[in-house]
Amino acid sequence: MGVTSIRLNSDIEKPLADLTKKLDRSKNYLINQAVKEFVARQKMEQDRWQDTLEALDDVKNGRFINANKVDKWLDSWGSDNELPTPTA
Repeated sequence: MGVTSIRLNSDIEKPLADLTKKLDRSKNYLINQAVKEFVARQKMEQDRWQDTLEALDDVKNGRFINANKVDKWLDSWGSDNELPTPTA
C-alpha cells in the first residue's frame, strides 16, 4: 500500500472531521473511498466517451438502424403481431 500526503483546504477539513464522527470512520478511510469513487467515475466517463466515438464512427459509415423501423418494432411489443428485431 502506498502512502500519499495531502493538504486539505480548510473548507473541507471541518466537514470531513464531522463525517468521521458521524460515520465512525477514519479520515484515511473516507479519503480513500472518495478517491476510489472519483477514479471509478473517471473510468466510466472515459468508457462512455469511447463508446460515443465508436457510435459516431458507425453512423459516419452507415452502420445504424433506421429509427422508424425501431419505433414500429417497439410499438408491436405485446401484440399478437410482434415484429422481429430490426436490422440495418
